[in-house]
Amino acid sequence: MHETLYNNMIFFVKNYLSEKSGEPLKILDIGSQDVNGTFKLLFDQPEWTYQGLDTAPGKNVDIVVKQPYHWKEIQSCSYDVVISGSTFEHIEYCWITMLEIARILKHNGLFCLIVPSSGPEHKYPVDCWRFYPDGLRALAKNAFMEILDAHFASLRTTEPVSADQWNDCILIAKKVKLPFFKRLKINMKRYFLRLL
Repeated sequence: MHETLYNNMIFFVKNYLSEKSGEPLKILDIGSQDVNGTFKLLFDQPEWTYQGLDTAPGKNVDIVVKQPYHWKEIQSCSYDVVISGSTFEHIEYCWITMLEIARILKHNGLFCLIVPSSGPEHKYPVDCWRFYPDGLRALAKNAFMEILDAHFASLRTTEPVSADQWNDCILIAKKVKLPFFKRLKINMKRYFLRLL
């Protein structure tokens, strides 16, 4: 985990979760395996429950999903907060992952995604993507999530993080309650994409 990634997650916790420090929160970290650091300490509050999800067992992994795009191990509307840092570039079909995140988030739940917009290839086991703010907005829009913010961390007006080789982008989105037909549409989209 590079230092700027960690600092960007600190920004999210400070600016979006500080008011919830006394509330019980269930937090899920997507791609949580401790390869070279974790976010776990940032969510170490008495009322908060942090869990890590990954596709393989390992250190800092509480939930191992058998299918990368269909998390049968997790019920819908289970988590208040979902986070992911430097993982989506390694997910071949990340737009399907966004649909699963929208499914497992509670209504008004928050999602924080931090991804690189540049940097060298680093397969783990694949390296598919680099992201810009518009791409992050498109991912959120595809999952019918409300976009609260999408930006380059180095261009942030408050608490900017110096641009490094990764030049991280951040998406902060919220799951909103959808009308019946939009819920039906997202469920159909989720179902048919899993068939691919």
